[in-house]
Amino acid sequence: MKKSLFFTTLTLVSLLVFTACSKKKTETVVEETELTIKTARVELQEVQQEFDYSAVVRAEVLNHIAPTTPGRIEKIFVEVGDAVVKGQKLIQMDATMLRQARTQLQNLEANFGRFEEMYKIGGISQAEYDAQKAQLDIARNNIKNLEENTQLLSPINGIVTMRNYDSGDIFAGNPILQVQQINPVKLLVNVSESQYKFVKLGMSAKIKIDIFEDEEFTGKVTLIHPTLDPRSHTFTVEVSLPNNNRKVRPGMYGKVFFNFGAVQNVVVPDEAVIKLTGSSDRFVYRVQEDNTVEYVKIVTGRRLDQGYEVLSGLNDGDVVATTSLTKLKRGMKVKIAE
Repeated sequence: MKKSLFFTTLTLVSLLVFTACSKKKTETVVEETELTIKTARVELQEVQQEFDYSAVVRAEVLNHIAPTTPGRIEKIFVEVGDAVVKGQKLIQMDATMLRQARTQLQNLEANFGRFEEMYKIGGISQAEYDAQKAQLDIARNNIKNLEENTQLLSPINGIVTMRNYDSGDIFAGNPILQVQQINPVKLLVNVSESQYKFVKLGMSAKIKIDIFEDEEFTGKVTLIHPTLDPRSHTFTVEVSLPNNNRKVRPGMYGKVFFNFGAVQNVVVPDEAVIKLTGSSDRFVYRVQEDNTVEYVKIVTGRRLDQGYEVLSGLNDGDVVATTSLTKLKRGMKVKIAE
């Protein structure tokens, strides 16, 4: 009897202990779901639509100087770094073929004079006269071509930026010289498809060259490519930069800044935005009127000093959580800190 009473008493005690533990555990869960957080109200703000694009400085024009046929280089008159003007003689090629062609032309011109007199008096036919004239025209064109390929002139005002041969070498492929026009220079940038309607010919652009630190230059849009890259959904824009002092050189790194004006968009604080590792997706916890939270995907625009411009996902006046983001879950009820 005593033994039975002992087991009954033990069972009741165990039940009481289990009930107390269960109650305590339940109370703890309730306490955890009522998490206290800080929030921020997102509001419409005027956001300047300024975008920057990395670019490499390029010459406005780049010319390779070389004859059309192989031959001996008699003399190169310039060196790398020399400034040249349009029409300046840069290279003298061997003129042996030119001298031979001029002698041949003199003989053809003398013979053609006799053929012309005979044609006037009916001594030769029209066909014979035309054949002699065609031969003379070919010889004259040959002279012109040889002259252009014997004395090589600069087609632009610019700087000699490459030299592959020395005087006396035989030209056989690579350009003898390279001449670049570096006033102005240009920068080519790939602009997002979403900005296509904002880019206009002649619009100004702010330019910064990495090596010149905080110095700012001004360029303008001179060419907009008419097609978009189907893979990147970008289009190429050419920006011209005046370079009167030739301070900026091709090959330098820089950035081009376009300002497309201001728009009204909501701005969300940086601390409210959840950035998923390995993804460009952005999320926030929006607080409902009943103090429950929902997980909302947002599309962000410009990165601002203390937050992000929001293009979609939030409305003016929405409230978002700014603390304890790692502890929140969809549908969780929260307390708002005063």
